[in-house]
Amino acid sequence: MFNILKSFLILSISCCAVTEATAQQTYKLDNKQVLNIFQDSLRRLASKTYTSSNNPERFASNVHFIKTLVNALKEKDSFTYGFDSLKQISIVRSPDNAFRIFSWQVPEDGGTYRFFGAIQMKTSDGNLKLYPLIDGTENFKDLNEISDYKKWYGSRYYEIIPITSSSKPPYYVLLGWKGNNQKTSKKVMDVLSFEKAEPVFGKAVFEGPKSIPVKNRVIFEYNKLNSMTLRLDKNVSMIVFDHLAPFDPSMTGNFEYYGSDSSFDAYKVVGGKLKLVENIELKNDPNALDDFYIDPAIKNTPAPKKF
Repeated sequence: MFNILKSFLILSISCCAVTEATAQQTYKLDNKQVLNIFQDSLRRLASKTYTSSNNPERFASNVHFIKTLVNALKEKDSFTYGFDSLKQISIVRSPDNAFRIFSWQVPEDGGTYRFFGAIQMKTSDGNLKLYPLIDGTENFKDLNEISDYKKWYGSRYYEIIPITSSSKPPYYVLLGWKGNNQKTSKKVMDVLSFEKAEPVFGKAVFEGPKSIPVKNRVIFEYNKLNSMTLRLDKNVSMIVFDHLAPFDPSMTGNFEYYGSDSSFDAYKVVGGKLKLVENIELKNDPNALDDFYIDPAIKNTPAPKKF
């Protein structure tokens, strides 16, 4: 099924003829009106994807969703259109307005997920430049490996944090939720950079204690019924997160029994890299990102929380 979905996704990128585009030519709708029509179609398809009762129906709806989304993005200057009423997927724009990322998950029978996404680049002429993100999670032999958009460690992103320096191009820390299985959830700190104008995921920037090698990405795993803070805290200028620990020392390594121990760690930008700072003082004010995401039931799923 994954190979079929991958083929559909790549095929969608090259597909040009759509009903809505024909409507634009016939009735001479402007771009915003056409994109409004697309948005209505996307909202219906996304809802059907989440509420369908089995894998074939969910993924069939998702294929139609992908094709419709790509054709919507082919509209001139679509980069500036917010898709604000499309709540079922995450659309996060980089603070420097260089790109935005669409990402979402499709629940699978058995409590797991397949992730989908695309990076839309800002272009000078308003034409589409899009990179489809192919979820290759199951093909990662080493979760620390650097990969490209054709082998993506799928996540639903909710925050993009640019890291800049005077002498090097910026890279971007991506914070995301990655529903895992029936017992645990994951959150991810990944890195997006652009090499020869192509997206690359993972970068050796996460520095911990000297005894631990620098990491290309950081993955947190914890009990599915718990929530976890992982966000940029502008008050302290650091990416802060709950320190996760087993409920009992005998459960070390069994992440089904991990949760916050009420302390906080953080990553601070030092010399263009992210250095681990342990046991920071932090008031855990309520934040919409902290609870993202309690896993939805497969049947009769409401729209995911807006972050």
